[in-house]
Amino acid sequence: MTVLHVLDHSVPVTSGYSTRSRNIVAFQRQLGLRPVVLTSPKHTVSGPLREERDGIVYYRTPGAAGSPLALMFHFAPRIAQVARAEGATVIHAHSPVLNGLPALLVARRLGIPLVYEARAFWEDAAVDHGTTREGSVRYRLTRMLETVLFRSADRVVVIAERMREEITRRGVDVGRIAVVGNGVDVDRFRPLPRNEVLAGRLGIRGDVVFGFIGSFYHYEGLRFLVDAFPALRARVPGARFVFVGSGEEEAVLRDASSGSGGALVMPGQVPYEEVRDYYSIMDVFVCPRRRMRLTELVTPLKPLEAMAMARPVLASDVGGLSELIEHGATGILFRAEDAGSLVARAGELAASRELRDSIGLAARRHVERERSWSRVVSRYLEIYGAGRA
Repeated sequence: MTVLHVLDHSVPVTSGYSTRSRNIVAFQRQLGLRPVVLTSPKHTVSGPLREERDGIVYYRTPGAAGSPLALMFHFAPRIAQVARAEGATVIHAHSPVLNGLPALLVARRLGIPLVYEARAFWEDAAVDHGTTREGSVRYRLTRMLETVLFRSADRVVVIAERMREEITRRGVDVGRIAVVGNGVDVDRFRPLPRNEVLAGRLGIRGDVVFGFIGSFYHYEGLRFLVDAFPALRARVPGARFVFVGSGEEEAVLRDASSGSGGALVMPGQVPYEEVRDYYSIMDVFVCPRRRMRLTELVTPLKPLEAMAMARPVLASDVGGLSELIEHGATGILFRAEDAGSLVARAGELAASRELRDSIGLAARRHVERERSWSRVVSRYLEIYGAGRA
């Protein structure tokens, strides 16, 4: 079975979106499927229009300017061209709607099933990014188009149970919605001893290290974390915090880092191959997401990598994180945007190596059992088989 994955962007771009996509196609290939990737005009990294990466064929779409409608009209013929050339038996379009609508038109024209996968509700993401506001015309239009797509696709995939509940409330038959959550490569991300060379290069020697790896979006709550850090240092003298990544909050974090006397460390965005080394120097991985619609509904990927490496995760109690973590067993939750709660929980973890180790090992066992990519991706076999022939 040849599955054409229609993506917003992909590797070599580094993001949670591209990480999930790369693992989906890699593990589908292991399961005997033939995944092919086509990226949208929004993938702007220069390169050939057709290339092979790790045994997977990637097609690119030449860039185009104009309105979202113009981009969709530009993208649809490319989807049809690649689907015909590769003999696609199913089109699997991944959000946003700018991919899904042209993919739906092509799938109907070619008479093959369409699976539409929503990684997030993009109208809510736009609110956090400041490009619209909840209830605006743009917000309502995006929501309407996504709802049309959910109702029209042969199958719908979401990454969290709360997303399925939300789509069901929009009138989509629950039997057509499948949850394929985020996962982790448990062979790649496994417990490792601290990389002392890296720790020394960052000036970290014997300190309790808290850390974050990911995109510096506003909804991640990193500004809140920086504001709470002096209180955390008062509770845990010598505590360090390592922020790995980049994004819209980077300037704020760098300002705080420059005045921290080395307590806040920002190595920037690092190659994917080095990410494990950065997890290895962290005693606690922190995920302080703010409470909003986006974070209540959507589950992140990075905490699962930390859990696979037996690092305890300290996370806010928003819905998307409480779906991943059982408080006191596979991680520790604090009240979202409550500095006192954050500091108290962080202090408990910092004070007890035994607690950190027990939670980390329990988290590792949990992701091995429930969240390995091989287990997660196997769900697509049923989803593709249930599509309209």
